[in-house]
Amino acid sequence: MLNTFHVIKDPVHGSMQFSDQEDAWIKPFIDSVNFQRLRHVKQLGLGDSIFPGAVHTRFNHALGCCYVASQIANKLSLAEDDKQLVMIAGLLHDIGHGPFSHAFENIFKNKLIHHEDWTELFLNDYRLPEFLENYNHLNPRFMLTQERFSIIRNLIMHKEKTHQLLADIVSSQLDADRLDYLLRDSHFCGVSYGQYDLPWLLNCLTIIEDNHSERLGVTGKGIGVVEQYLTARRLMLRNVYLNGKKYAAEFQLTMFLNYLSKADETDFLENIKNHSLIRFLQAVREFNQSVDKGDNQLLKENFLKENYPLYKNLCDYDVHSMIRYLAGQHDQHPATELAKRLYHRRFPKVININHKNLDGAKELIAVLQKETQPWQVRLLELPHQAYQSDKDPILVKDHNKVENINVSSLLIGGLSNREESLLILCIDRSLLDHSAVKLFFKTGISH
Repeated sequence: MLNTFHVIKDPVHGSMQFSDQEDAWIKPFIDSVNFQRLRHVKQLGLGDSIFPGAVHTRFNHALGCCYVASQIANKLSLAEDDKQLVMIAGLLHDIGHGPFSHAFENIFKNKLIHHEDWTELFLNDYRLPEFLENYNHLNPRFMLTQERFSIIRNLIMHKEKTHQLLADIVSSQLDADRLDYLLRDSHFCGVSYGQYDLPWLLNCLTIIEDNHSERLGVTGKGIGVVEQYLTARRLMLRNVYLNGKKYAAEFQLTMFLNYLSKADETDFLENIKNHSLIRFLQAVREFNQSVDKGDNQLLKENFLKENYPLYKNLCDYDVHSMIRYLAGQHDQHPATELAKRLYHRRFPKVININHKNLDGAKELIAVLQKETQPWQVRLLELPHQAYQSDKDPILVKDHNKVENINVSSLLIGGLSNREESLLILCIDRSLLDHSAVKLFFKTGISH
């Protein structure tokens, strides 16, 4: 019988081909309401305010990750049932993201709640009998039992130890997630920082025996392309993911959402306080006020369970509509002021600070905070690492010898475990004529 394929045209990978069997594995998930929501959650938060082409979504990336996982499975000649697991896990790995992706996580005190915390609740929806019965009707040869779905859940939640090779494909420093998003984000941002030779990297992938466990690694021929890949990751971190203007815009967004959470305390917000976004943000405010006053873990679990029905229906549009509405108001409330700045792209002035001048920046902030509002000035510290060899090393097998790639590569050895940090001072442009700010610029302590 002639094999046929379902083809998804993709700007990054070209024609992504899925066999009829693979299509049956993933289509029930793709067609679900929870997954379709990702069409309306941008991959890079407010990144498109800086890189206009960056309007791609978590939906695009999830499909790409699933496809890359299938290609890795093919290269390693995985059994079909294992291939099914990594493809579904790759597809669903970002299902828990909220509006504007990572930017939305900043509304929680101490970042106690991340998208991964919501992921498990989304996955539980797929474990309901009705979904599994319909799924297994379409996949009689590759049914998903509760036990097999637990493996998918553990692969996504970084808790899978029995199937380590599959876990590496889904979540590691060489996983399908990173292999897709570096190329995808680079493409849509219109930059070349994230480019690397994916076909050759796939060709060089291999299974490596490590401490009686199978791990994902590369052959000796792959050292050069992994150098290219990790360099691309560092450049994307420095120039796109940690872009100062992007972070300044997302700081404004976080402060805007913080003021919206107090809608029930403000008369002029009376007509919007029953909006699902407002009700969710009010719950966040109560959560933040309770943090450190009791059992944070129990508090977190209760918050997730109680507010999941609201959260799973939120997307970028809910926030955009609120920004647009308030930008048209004429009062002086901070929420309105921030809405106008976000809607008309009037972001803060961004100053990159040399670490040796940190004290001077803190002195400036102390002066300004006495006569300004919290959203008008902020110092952001953005730590990052391109490669952590001590946490989750990329292994190289060359002539039956296995070693950490930072030993095989002088370049990667230099990047390995190298902690870097960017310091960014955000100042609202209405303060640029302030005498303290002018003095700050005049003394030249920024760089």
